[in-house]
Amino acid sequence: MMALYLGLLLFSFSLTSILIVPYINLLYRLKFLRKIQKTKDFLGNRTPIFDRLHQVKAGTPVGGGVLTIFLVFFLYLILFPALKILGVYITALYPINEELNIIFFTFISFGLLGLYDDLMKFFGLAKIGVFGLRMRHKFIIQWILALIIGLLLYQNLKIDFIYIPFLNVINLGWLFIPFSALVIVSFTNAFNITDGLDGLAAGLNLICLFAFWLLSYTTLDTPLSVFLALWIGSLIAFLYFNVYPARIFLGDGGALSFGATMAVVGLLIGKLAPLIVIGGIFVIEAFSSMVQILAKKFLGRKIFKVAPFHLWLQNEGWEEPKIVMRAWLAGIILAIFGIWLAVI
Repeated sequence: MMALYLGLLLFSFSLTSILIVPYINLLYRLKFLRKIQKTKDFLGNRTPIFDRLHQVKAGTPVGGGVLTIFLVFFLYLILFPALKILGVYITALYPINEELNIIFFTFISFGLLGLYDDLMKFFGLAKIGVFGLRMRHKFIIQWILALIIGLLLYQNLKIDFIYIPFLNVINLGWLFIPFSALVIVSFTNAFNITDGLDGLAAGLNLICLFAFWLLSYTTLDTPLSVFLALWIGSLIAFLYFNVYPARIFLGDGGALSFGATMAVVGLLIGKLAPLIVIGGIFVIEAFSSMVQILAKKFLGRKIFKVAPFHLWLQNEGWEEPKIVMRAWLAGIILAIFGIWLAVI
């Protein structure tokens, strides 16, 4: 089966590589480009340090995540039924159709939410004082989608537990629904926060997906393994054009979709602690932003000069590629540690 998965990865990579340059040119023609921003944090405060450090990125096409979402969905729609016709032996942990419905509902619904936000801000469809959707509205919609996914995981796949290394299985019952929603929303926003430097979030996502791919292979979950193979292949091709200096960005469409889906993959595999460890850099980035926001709200002052952590390093004088490369290295070590936790 590994030969099959590798073949699917290479096919997805090849197709994305062929289409991405024309797609970038299309985004230029549509003027779907990053604008000069006057960004605000979750509390509505201006972030002048971010604006100063990132103005150079204005004019770069945004929307690479949408291409990956479309291609992975299209290829899966064609190739997975073909595997059945060709007599490939398929094993799954859950009812196949139910599992795929949850995976692609997450992948597409969060992608559409992010794409809508991108359309709002790039084409000036909302003049409400905030760049894109109001933060609270986006957050509420994320929770609605995440609760739906949590309900589907609990009701359709009968998942009501989490596995903690050294503590074994903890049964949550119906509480799994809000708990899984919390995990999904957390990783969605953690990914979006991390997606601030060229290649940072996409490269870390690739490392995480390789780890989850290995775990899905050991659990003999063919539908999930095929999905991850196609996603990894497309993401590698995207990352080639996303590394410094980036020719295309993921956009919110990709960031929200990839973060939410990564969380769902971890929940499907049943490895919460490995998910948190494997996605450790995303967790650190989100935690640094959360501490900053809470300090401003309750203490009236900042803990850090600027957040998240990668922006603090950039403001301290670290070059962008240096931050990204070292984050990737840390991500690789965390991924290995997470895999070890999952298999002990």
